[in-house]
Amino acid sequence: MAEARRKTTLEERKEIVGYCIAHDRDYKGTASLCDVSYSRVYSWVKKYDAAGGDGLSDKRGHHKPDDEVDELECLSRENLRLKRQLEEKDMVVELLKKVKEFERM
Repeated sequence: MAEARRKTTLEERKEIVGYCIAHDRDYKGTASLCDVSYSRVYSWVKKYDAAGGDGLSDKRGHHKPDDEVDELECLSRENLRLKRQLEEKDMVVELLKKVKEFERM
């Protein structure tokens, strides 16, 4: 089982990408030297190529508030919220049916 890799800061990721690019995109060597996975280095370089340094920031778990998204995204979020509510209500109805069925026994 492989050991967990260390977490990196935005500045470290920028340095790692810079090193990799300066060394003819040696992903494997960079990964080994910097104690991060090959796939992380490759991914960071790809993101850097597409969006520059801003592409290296960790955006997981960060969502824009409803007032900062366009109408389509706002409607999509509302649709998802309503679907979840409907699923919860359906589960309550099914549970109540089971309870009623159980009480008849």
